[in-house]
Amino acid sequence: MDIVKFLTDPMTIAGFLAAGACFATVMTLAGPLLAEDRLGARLKEVAKRREELRKRSRADLARGAGGLQHKDANQFAKGLVDRFNLQKALADDTLSEKLIRAGLRGHAAQTMFYFYRAALPIGFGIAGLFYVTMMAPHLQLPMKLMVVVGAAAAGFYAPNIYLKNLAEKRRSKIMEAFPDSLDMMLICVESGMSIEMALQRVGQEIAPASVELAEEFALTTAELSYLPERRMAYENLARRTNHPGVKAVAMALTQAEKYGTPVGQALRVMAKENRELRLSEAEKKAASLPPKLTVPMIVFFLPVLFAVIIGPALIQVSQMMGNR
Repeated sequence: MDIVKFLTDPMTIAGFLAAGACFATVMTLAGPLLAEDRLGARLKEVAKRREELRKRSRADLARGAGGLQHKDANQFAKGLVDRFNLQKALADDTLSEKLIRAGLRGHAAQTMFYFYRAALPIGFGIAGLFYVTMMAPHLQLPMKLMVVVGAAAAGFYAPNIYLKNLAEKRRSKIMEAFPDSLDMMLICVESGMSIEMALQRVGQEIAPASVELAEEFALTTAELSYLPERRMAYENLARRTNHPGVKAVAMALTQAEKYGTPVGQALRVMAKENRELRLSEAEKKAASLPPKLTVPMIVFFLPVLFAVIIGPALIQVSQMMGNR
């Protein structure tokens, strides 16, 4: 009875309430100091991941691809370029853009390009001079000069033609797998992945089919992590590929980031448009096939057809004329 009376005493209840209020006040004030700094840990993890992606992207940029670029530029070629200052003499403002679109990155690619740009005209000119001197001495002097000058001009423009063809082949390989990659990216985004994780995952899956596209996705993932604006990463992807389909996707992703529209919906529309674009390009190639076959048919098929049709008649006519 004493315990019940003690617990029901107004002074006891007031003391318990006061003690509870003091405890809640202390916990409220000391809670933030005792709580684990999850935000700081998360920011540290993001910074660590960003640094890893930055190092990986720099390694990819330094390694680059084959073709004109080597792991290290040829020392002989580098020495000639530096000695004669060919980078200034043969300066091309669009060279970096051309090399990036061809998949060649780094200073080594530029060094080798300038070396070939200077060496090939000399080599082709010497080859043309050897031809007109040793193999075609009967040609007149204007023709000889034309052959030598034409060979030197071909050597001068050969590196640009090679870069253009390499960029077109790379772009065609990228666009062969790009619509399928958008479908996979749509699945990843709708499953809850961020756009960075979706690009990384799709790049790993698409690598056996298109190494070039996987490389572009890896670079875009790295740029999304350390560039000051995400828009720049999408613009760089469109600039490197130089295709209207990729440019449309980059613009859609930029607008989704800016206005907060659903990324999945934009990817679904872009995937459909890129599939239709790939189909239209295939139809265009099929439609251009008959005109391309006209000349081979005239040159190779029609003479044989005329010989088969007219040959027996000519033989009979010759035999009749012989009997007379």
